[in-house]
Amino acid sequence: MDKMLFIAMNGAKQAMQAQTNISHNLANASTLGFKENLDSFSTWHVEGPGFNSRAYNRHEASGINLMPGSFTSTGRDLDIAVNGEGWIAIQAPDGSQAYTRAGDLRINANGMLTNGVGHPVIGNSGPIVIPPADKVEIGADGSISIIPTGQTADTMAILDRIRLVNPDQSLMQKGPDGLLRYIDGNLNTANPDASVSLASGVLEQSNVNAVSELVNLIENARQFEANVKIMKTAQESDEVSARLLRNS
Repeated sequence: MDKMLFIAMNGAKQAMQAQTNISHNLANASTLGFKENLDSFSTWHVEGPGFNSRAYNRHEASGINLMPGSFTSTGRDLDIAVNGEGWIAIQAPDGSQAYTRAGDLRINANGMLTNGVGHPVIGNSGPIVIPPADKVEIGADGSISIIPTGQTADTMAILDRIRLVNPDQSLMQKGPDGLLRYIDGNLNTANPDASVSLASGVLEQSNVNAVSELVNLIENARQFEANVKIMKTAQESDEVSARLLRNS
């Protein structure tokens, strides 16, 4: 069988994998703090006797786009966004420490400070618990100040501080849940970084450019169709060769 068929089949497979990544980005175009998944294609030659006249393409995940998304003003005291570089430390469902840019914080029924999907926010000594309070404010340095229920404004005091970190991005990877973690599972915590600051009353949107992703979606669909046509051409060539052999 001509190598053309296998090369076209591989090309169609790689295009489908790229479509999965693009679809994931588009699905999260409105997810708070989401960072776009990046991918790329590389080429490698078919090894064998003769000249390397044929080449496969290979789709590879090449990391994430760490550019900040746009800020949307909400005016809500518990909505925060990281200014510039940095991450908010949260507790993942498995108990490990992970990092996010989504700052839609809230206080659950048990008084625990969580993000919008329920992950506990990490403070100086672990997950932050807010006692009953008339007012909760979050400072630029992550400090959490409260006015206890029934008290006057002059009783406002700092309760805890959100762990803000800025780990080396080369040591980090994004999981399927969108959270950032260390590549080496033994290094599961990052130290607080005083240079990371917050903006209050705003939320960071996804950094996915929906228009660009739609264009990529169309281009990959065309690449898939082109490879399918090549496979059909390979089939037709094979059928013609078989007829010639039968008639000879």
